Amino acid sequence: MIIVTTNDIPGKNITEVKGLAQGSTVKAKHVGRDIGASFKTLVGGEIKGYSDLMREAREEALQRMVKEAEALGANAVVGMRYQTAQVMTAAAEVIAYGTAVVVE
Repeated sequence: MIIVTTNDIPGKNITEVKGLAQGSTVKAKHVGRDIGASFKTLVGGEIKGYSDLMREAREEALQRMVKEAEALGANAVVGMRYQTAQVMTAAAEVIAYGTAVVVE
């Protein structure tokens, strides 16, 4: 599966547009990450637990988008984007979306 953030793929011709492909996940923080984050806010710096959580969420959303694109019969996704939203105090949603296409 070819995935690009551009609207075309250099050297490839889009022969068919299959439609929107998307995948999402909602991840919640856990107590261990919250305690570590609280200490980190005192001294500053990266909150690795949250960085890892968001990386995992992006990968899961991406894989779900790929699965949906494959189900549509696509072999590529163009215009791919991520979007995040806080859905409740301790949880965030990550959505990966783009246009599923067939390229040759």
